[in-house]
Amino acid sequence: MKLDAVDVRQAASAADIVYEALRKAIIEGDLAEGENLRQDHIAQMFNTSRIPVREALSRLEQHGLITTERYKGAVVAGLSIEEIEEIFEFRAHIEAEVIRLAVPNLDRRTLELARQHCEEFEREENAERWGEINRNFHYSLYEAARRPYYLQIVRASLDRIDRYLRAQLTLTSGVARARREHKAILDACMARDAERACALTRDHILDAGRSLTIFLREQRG
Repeated sequence: MKLDAVDVRQAASAADIVYEALRKAIIEGDLAEGENLRQDHIAQMFNTSRIPVREALSRLEQHGLITTERYKGAVVAGLSIEEIEEIFEFRAHIEAEVIRLAVPNLDRRTLELARQHCEEFEREENAERWGEINRNFHYSLYEAARRPYYLQIVRASLDRIDRYLRAQLTLTSGVARARREHKAILDACMARDAERACALTRDHILDAGRSLTIFLREQRG
């Protein structure tokens, strides 16, 4: 099992630390779909009791990242193609609205940060970092919407889909298209064109979803 484990005996909230480590490993694909998460093994890795591990696993299950199976216990949750399509459709609706709300509040510092993330995504050759930089680019713009509940929902949706999105970026022509689309979204934001940024973001997400589901259908036969 691949995890960034730490000694949490002195931590204020061991459950939070275990939760974040497991969440990161799941969304980055270090824990594979269907992999069993044994409480005693995780507790030993983090040098803690099973109580915070159970709490962390419960939170992960609430967010759809793991599921409990009879005789196996907690396992990393998978998604059907239909579920993936639905999540991308949902993301397209909510993230388009978030960026429409964000554009009037964007200042020069925020736009400069988004530009840096955009350029970093263009330069980066390490596929393992594409998902992280992609998220940083979008979030740097979304935060200006000043809608923390919206962003919480966006984060949860991205967590569920992120490992599939990484595959889409890595194994299809998704990166080249994402680079072009990121630049177009940033240009619309810099021009203070909220409606165009909204439309471009919606198309960007829907296109990525279509590309991913075509790839998965081919892979799954």
